[in-house]
Amino acid sequence: MGHTHSHSGHGHGSATRAFAAVTLINLAYTIVEAGYGFSTDSLALLSDALHNFGDVLGLGLAWGAAALARRAPTDTHTYGWRRATLLSPLANSLLLVGFAGALSWEAVRRLGAPPQVPPLPVIVVAAIGIAVNLGAAWLVRGGHDHHGHHDLNRRGAFLHLVADAAVSLAAVLAGLGMLKLGWQWLDPVTALLVGAVVAISAFGLLRDAFNAAMDAVPSQIDQSAVREHLAAQDGVVAVHHLHIWSLGAGEVAMTAHLVRPQDGDHDAFIDRIVQELDQRFGINHPTLQIERGHACEHDRHDRAPHGGD
Repeated sequence: MGHTHSHSGHGHGSATRAFAAVTLINLAYTIVEAGYGFSTDSLALLSDALHNFGDVLGLGLAWGAAALARRAPTDTHTYGWRRATLLSPLANSLLLVGFAGALSWEAVRRLGAPPQVPPLPVIVVAAIGIAVNLGAAWLVRGGHDHHGHHDLNRRGAFLHLVADAAVSLAAVLAGLGMLKLGWQWLDPVTALLVGAVVAISAFGLLRDAFNAAMDAVPSQIDQSAVREHLAAQDGVVAVHHLHIWSLGAGEVAMTAHLVRPQDGDHDAFIDRIVQELDQRFGINHPTLQIERGHACEHDRHDRAPHGGD
C-alpha cells in the first residue's frame, strides 16, 4: 500500500518574473559600466562589469530554470523539470569562481604598473551600481520558506547581486582613495580583494548545489529525527528504505517502507503521517509503503552500514 502527497503552486511564476526583471536591469547596467570602464581604463569598473556580465549569464540560467520548473510532468519526466532549479545554482557558482579567478589574474598583472585612472567617473558609476544591485537583490529576496527550505536558485541569484554590490562598493572606495590620496594602486588591489571575497562565497554555494544535485538529504532536515518519528508511530515495528532528497526549490521528497503488521485503517494512518511530515519537517512529497511482514524483501541488499538505508 502506498500513498503520496504533493503541493503545487510554489510561486514559480513570481520567481520567473523576478529573474526576468533582475536579468534585464543588470544587463543594461553592465553595458553602461563596461563603456565607462573602457573609456577610463579602470580595472575596478571593468572587473565589476565583467563580474556583472557573468551574473547576467547566471541570472539568465536561474530565470530559465524557474521557467522550466513550471513545465508539467510528462511520461518521461514524471516530476516535470523541477530539478532545473538545482542545476542552475551549480552553474551559477562555477561562473562566480571562474570570473573571480579572471579578475584576480588581471589585478595581479597590473600591480606592477597601475595605469592612471580618473577617479570621479569610477566613484559615480560604481555608486549607481550599488543601488542597482541592492535593488535587484531585494526583488529576488526570500531564499527560504516557512519550513526552512532553501531555494538554491533564488539564493544563488541573491548572492550574485550582493557580491556585485560589494564589488561596486569596493570600486567606490578605490575611487575615493585615488581622488584624495592619489593612490592609483588601489584600483588593482581592490579588484584583487573583491575577487577573493567573491570566490569564497561562491564555494559555499557550489558545495550546497553539488549536494542537492547528488540527492543529499537537505541540510535543514535531520534524517535520524524523521526515522525516529516514523518508528514511533502506532503499530510501526520497523522502518526501511528511508530516502529524503530535494526535488527542486522548496520541494522535498521522501520514500519509506513502514512495517505495520496490525490490521487497521492504513489510509487514515498514512494521511495523518503525511500531514505531520509536512508540518514538522517540511517534507511535502512523501511516498509511504505499508508492509505487513517484519522484513522487507529487498532490505538485505540495500541496508546501509548503520542499519538504515
